[in-house]
Amino acid sequence: MSTPADPVIKPLPMRTAFFVSDGTGITAETFAHSVLSQFDMPFRQIRLPFIDSIDKAHLALRRINETCAIDGQRPIVFSTLVKTELSDIVRTSQGLYMDLIQTFVEPLEQELGMKSMHTIGRSHTPADSAEYRDRIEAINFSLAHDDGQSNRNLSQADVILVGVSRSGKTPTSLFLAMQYGIKAANYPLTPDDFIRRKLPPALLPHKDKMFGLSIAPDRLAEIRHERLPDSTYASIENCRYEISEAEKMMQREGVRWLSSTTKSIEEIAATILQEIKTEQRSG
Repeated sequence: MSTPADPVIKPLPMRTAFFVSDGTGITAETFAHSVLSQFDMPFRQIRLPFIDSIDKAHLALRRINETCAIDGQRPIVFSTLVKTELSDIVRTSQGLYMDLIQTFVEPLEQELGMKSMHTIGRSHTPADSAEYRDRIEAINFSLAHDDGQSNRNLSQADVILVGVSRSGKTPTSLFLAMQYGIKAANYPLTPDDFIRRKLPPALLPHKDKMFGLSIAPDRLAEIRHERLPDSTYASIENCRYEISEAEKMMQREGVRWLSSTTKSIEEIAATILQEIKTEQRSG
């Protein structure tokens, strides 16, 4: 007696998502990622930035419609176009149009009793030049203090990230600098530190600013193998040893830490910001 074959599960078709903006498109893309991540299916993602004229709006419209014809299904269009005449053009596309500006602006206009300025790119211009300079200074600081390159001016750091090599310190430092103007230094914990059972001497005066990042050993081995395949540095045994020793050291020294294994840079940064603000309030 033959057994029935298991049903063939067809993969979900790839849908295309457009991020349309009069500026960089980062705002539309960030919001869209949060929404699309709620759906367990693949998305082809296309950013269309700097759509700031009638001609460019028509080009965006054409691109969306061409994609619809090729895919055989309508794309999802996330838009942060501010000017109504541009938004109205792209809105006529064959995509599902999600207007992230008017969704919030119109209710706010009613609530505040005033019209919005409808100014293109306003969220991306350095309206507060001091804030803009602070961000640039924070980026330069983070680059100069990446991976323990320099011990100078560590007293100026808002936070000092510590952890083993490839645990996510550099991208987190730069994200904090670029998005929030946070001066973030980062320092690797090395086998020499584990042998001495002490933090690097340069960090000892700044323990209150330290925040640790850890990671699952198998994920660390995977990342390191991409950089140095089949090396002792990337071996699972070495990764387990370094992670174990690093976590013991952070616990012993009273350094707050979290695992970056399943967290995005945004989530890690949010946790660090919360810790910094808590400390500033109590200081």
